[in-house]
Amino acid sequence: MELAKITSKGQITIPVDIRRKLGVKEGDKVLFVEEAGKVYILNASMEAIKEARAAFAGEAERAGLKNEDDVVAMIKQLRRERTVK
Repeated sequence: MELAKITSKGQITIPVDIRRKLGVKEGDKVLFVEEAGKVYILNASMEAIKEARAAFAGEAERAGLKNEDDVVAMIKQLRRERTVK
């Protein structure tokens, strides 16, 4: 358990061990999430990546992409279509 003091401006310093666990450094953003009466602090970038992953879940299968070769072939096809226009 870590302890942090709130300044008169409402700021806190996140303890170094917590910053390491979150994978955040100077300039990064953190996200505060309230859930069931508790507040969690999360790495904002990592949460954005998780949300994007969830949003795209299953899209490769729906597009018929089974492996990396399928992805490369699709990209080549899209490039050919764009150069024709």
